[in-house]
Amino acid sequence: MDFCYNRPMSKFIITTSFGLEALVKRQLIDLGYNNMQVHDGKLVLEGKLSDLPILNINLREADRVYLEILNFKALTFEELFENISAYDWADLISSEGNFIVNARTYKSKLFALRSIQAISEKAIVSSLQKKYKIKTFPKTKERYKIEVMIEKNIVSVCLDTSGEGLHKRGYREDSVKAPLRENLAAGLVDLSFYNKDRFLFDGFCGSGTILIEAARIARNMAPGLDRDFDFVHYSFFDREVFDRAKKEALERINFDIRLNILGADISQRAISLAKNNAINAGVGEDISFISRDIGSVALKNDYGILITNPPYGQRLSRIDMDQLYRKINDKFLKLDTWSLYFISGDNRFERNFKKKVSKKRKLYNGGEKVDFYQYFGQKPKK
Repeated sequence: MDFCYNRPMSKFIITTSFGLEALVKRQLIDLGYNNMQVHDGKLVLEGKLSDLPILNINLREADRVYLEILNFKALTFEELFENISAYDWADLISSEGNFIVNARTYKSKLFALRSIQAISEKAIVSSLQKKYKIKTFPKTKERYKIEVMIEKNIVSVCLDTSGEGLHKRGYREDSVKAPLRENLAAGLVDLSFYNKDRFLFDGFCGSGTILIEAARIARNMAPGLDRDFDFVHYSFFDREVFDRAKKEALERINFDIRLNILGADISQRAISLAKNNAINAGVGEDISFISRDIGSVALKNDYGILITNPPYGQRLSRIDMDQLYRKINDKFLKLDTWSLYFISGDNRFERNFKKKVSKKRKLYNGGEKVDFYQYFGQKPKK
């Protein structure tokens, strides 16, 4: 394989949910990257192939990390085929590699997704046949997910180096209904005033995702430590580069702090799942979970942080929703030193919680629009 680490620069496209771009940018800067372009839902970055594991392992709010292979203009299917087939795909894909082609298009002459996908795959096969001298490819070994992105007639052909979405950390065995994605949960924590010295509470904790992500952030545990990535198995990628990046991430974990985190949920099944997930995530001793209705949880007015995802919609009847809002108002209106953060898809939330919102942010959870309501409390006394 000639596709080596001495390429001058590689172009990475890092996708994320709308509203979380600034958080990904901040993390990239913290990791030592400076030259990037920020767009809606994605960031574009130049780097080296050795950056692949660093990006995949460490980015908390990212969805995927793409490695761009080709970039060209195409107004016809002939141009699409010629540009893709001209590339030596044998530099990337082994003779038994399982290459899968997906397509997306926006405001372009080429808009038929099935045709874009079929012609792109045909072009890749044509290129591979020149090297391997075989008619059909078994596709039985390592996976190469190839994304053909066309925007305003500019074609970007990329490898999806992450494989499974980066929100899949690897610690969640199961989940309750309407789960919050892990990278969105991390985003809620990073958008809040939470830090390792403050008490954190989630009164509707479900499978514990928000609290687990908070504990891992507080301990500086990289989100991708517990999972696999497609790029590790690429025929051209050096596994030692991944092992080195993982070792460096492990060395950054802070084992010396004590955290004060509490999760409550009325569902005993949810609490059992949350406990197991926390153990799998390496933070089982950092979080206390109790099976209790939020109205019966005793809380002190001690500058705590609430980050929670209350149930709504089909999960509750109108009567249940009215009771839920009464409990939230009774519990939190008098805690004036607390900073409160609610994520909800219920557009009645703002008027039903009798407190003036400090800031409201539109976010997305797996494509579903949700609002993040932020109520800032008093600053802790020094």
